Amino acid sequence: MAKNWFERFDQHKVLYSYLAFAFYLLLNNGINASSVWMEHQRDALSTLQWWEPLLWEYSSAAGTLMMVPVLVWFFRRVPPRFSALRWQVLQHFFASLLFCIGHVSLMVALRKLVYWFLGRGYDFGPLAREFFYEYRKDVWGYLFLLSVYHIADFIYRRLKGDAMLIGTEQNEDSTAASQSNTSPEHFLVRKLDKEFLVKVADIDWLESSGNYVNLHSKGRIYPLRATLAKTVETLQHKGFSRIHRSLAVNHHAIHSISYDPSGDGEILLNSGERLNLSRRFKDEFRARFQAG
Repeated sequence: MAKNWFERFDQHKVLYSYLAFAFYLLLNNGINASSVWMEHQRDALSTLQWWEPLLWEYSSAAGTLMMVPVLVWFFRRVPPRFSALRWQVLQHFFASLLFCIGHVSLMVALRKLVYWFLGRGYDFGPLAREFFYEYRKDVWGYLFLLSVYHIADFIYRRLKGDAMLIGTEQNEDSTAASQSNTSPEHFLVRKLDKEFLVKVADIDWLESSGNYVNLHSKGRIYPLRATLAKTVETLQHKGFSRIHRSLAVNHHAIHSISYDPSGDGEILLNSGERLNLSRRFKDEFRARFQAG
């Protein structure tokens, strides 16, 4: 039962994660709205309408939800490292500023739209003061999302199992596996307290994801701590070629290839998966594919 649930989640993990976060915001911001309403009810002179706290809170939630895909993309592109800490802090500082600007802009736009529709005006207040007020909350929210993303990703990888090349002294080094001079027949996958083998021939395509390369095999994904370039170098004699900055494919898994007038293309796999073929890698890929 648990295995089937995990496999279903793995097929739509982005959608399910997004819906779970949306539910959290719905619940959390609903509680905040009710708290604001109850506080204003204590004041007999308050003219606050019941819907206004709901609009304030849920416009903020909507703005956050619209910014989340951008944040996730950034978190994947800038994985945490022990080196260049100052540079990482600076990157996250500017990213939090951009997050706040985007969040506040979307939030205020939604509020103004609803107030206008109701024949009323909305005043955000002095920009500098209100932006500082919002940034205090948004930087905390940014750090919360950053922590949740990497903690959840770590737990998810532990449950799914990390892959490593066999014969690399259990491969505790992050790049040792991909630097092996031999072409492996199998990857060893450690999943909690179990170990099992994944055939290289069963891997359809590779996807770069931060410090990892995701091995896609029979509808499942196994993360390998390595770079895509080194992994392709290791597996090229098994028929793997780079087709995109973040993608590589197993020649034996290809069903057909189509090309666009722009020079880019698309690869259809036997599994039904479609992969982008970048014109930057097209010529080298076609040469290796035809030679194979």
